[in-house]
Amino acid sequence: MKTIISFLLIIFILTDSEAQTFFKDKFTHTYSIVARDPVTGEMGVAVQSHWFSVGSIVSWGEAGVGVVATQSFVNPSFGIKGLELLKAGKTPQEAVDELISTDEGRDLRQLAILDSKGRSASYTGKNCIQEAGNIAKENYSVQANMMLSDKVWGAMSTAFEESSGPLAERMIAALKAAENEGGDIRGSQSASLLIVKGESTGKIWEDRYIDLRVEDNQHPVEELKRLLKVFRAYEHMNKGDLAVEKNDIELARKEYFAAEELFPENLEMKYWHAITLFSNGNEEEAMLILKEIFAKDNNWKILTQRLPKSGLLKEDGLKKIMDGIK
Repeated sequence: MKTIISFLLIIFILTDSEAQTFFKDKFTHTYSIVARDPVTGEMGVAVQSHWFSVGSIVSWGEAGVGVVATQSFVNPSFGIKGLELLKAGKTPQEAVDELISTDEGRDLRQLAILDSKGRSASYTGKNCIQEAGNIAKENYSVQANMMLSDKVWGAMSTAFEESSGPLAERMIAALKAAENEGGDIRGSQSASLLIVKGESTGKIWEDRYIDLRVEDNQHPVEELKRLLKVFRAYEHMNKGDLAVEKNDIELARKEYFAAEELFPENLEMKYWHAITLFSNGNEEEAMLILKEIFAKDNNWKILTQRLPKSGLLKEDGLKKIMDGIK
């Protein structure tokens, strides 16, 4: 009942056009950060909200162009249009001004745009639910609405500036800082992290470097942090595979071990590490790992028997493995 009364009060103070917008657009009251790494050129959007699947509508990005966060009573067209304006040569501030000036629901919008040069601009409508505000600086912008405290966006700004390391981890630090100041007054539900490359390769699947989403979770920022750690583990696995292709076995081993340190409970990482070792002459070490894996899950033993047909293991290698585990 209190929720219904609150929404009726909000509607009462809105103009007719704003009331129509209120019902038409999704409610993603939230906090977010758009940011760029000046060294790598990577750009990203990180966001959290007490709303389902926040990343599917708030976060937009294109390699070599920029990133956009559109929130509060979301106008999803701001994402695509914002990127198009950047590609047309507009600065982030010019893009924000143009989008807001033509939007009847401007007083309920919150928008942030950052380009590949690190320029940023953000906007908070006068009727965004309090506490609400934004800070736009070189290489990042933070923005929040419906927060428990007006310290949220300032804390995000400080956390990002004082953190170090890869862009993704720094953006997660900004989200954590928001949570530490109370975050969304309603609580937490979903979060996402999108990172695009500083320059386009022409291959979307490569340009979209990180795309992680927590759709429904009691602690979405913590879960997003965990997923990023898993992503880093698989990143090491991929680097290990590339090293094998180049016959750099020592580098491959280094990358595989790094992956396993980040995700020690993952049997698959250990399995492919072992198969790679075996195929490159390190049979004794590989067998120790395989025996441990087979003891925990016999399905990996069954899978091993299928590898020769796909050319991933020689028949005589399979025989050695099977004989070695008897």
